[in-house]
Amino acid sequence: MKYPRTYHLPYSPGTTNDDKKLKDDWFDHFKNQEIVITEKLDGENTAFTSQDVYARSHGTPTRTPWSRNLWDDDGLYWKVKPLLQDNEIVFGENLYGEHSIHYDKLPSYWFMFAQYDEISNQWASWDFVKYWAEILGVPTVPELWRGKIESEKQLESLVNSLANEPSLFGNNREGVVIRTTKTFPNNAFPHNVCKWVRPNHIQTDEHWTRTWTKATLI
Repeated sequence: MKYPRTYHLPYSPGTTNDDKKLKDDWFDHFKNQEIVITEKLDGENTAFTSQDVYARSHGTPTRTPWSRNLWDDDGLYWKVKPLLQDNEIVFGENLYGEHSIHYDKLPSYWFMFAQYDEISNQWASWDFVKYWAEILGVPTVPELWRGKIESEKQLESLVNSLANEPSLFGNNREGVVIRTTKTFPNNAFPHNVCKWVRPNHIQTDEHWTRTWTKATLI
């Protein structure tokens, strides 16, 4: 299963023609819910299963040069594969191939942000994601804020403030992702996860894979 499309907040400035924004009643699903806001990293969404590692297409395992850190003989995937259950998919952002943001304080190439159970069709809670990441020996995407939101204005102010701070890994922040901390079913994904993306986040008309360079770690 591919990672679902994440809808933009109504005031997210970095939308493109094929992006979708949340509908007018979107905040009803987040009000008084505990949420977590994480940094949106500028990388490639990749998935680990008990079978292999996948990127854009979940029909064919990824073997691209910019994901070599995952599938090579000593790649990260082979270290976590023995711990993965047949029914689970672990999602993370891979920063091995540099996109439009040059991070100069990267402690790792891969950051986990979600876990999905294909039997129950449930997305794991944020606390379980952090727990499972620790078991797998991988970092999660940076957690910026956690708590309950009572009004849409409160959330908008918080998101705009956090989104415009520098990245924890140096340079600009691509944006932020907001999700409820609870477990939720796949058909409720748009009611539990959304994002804010900075304007002009794609800095070149040429696709990054044509001119990609390897990111550097601290």
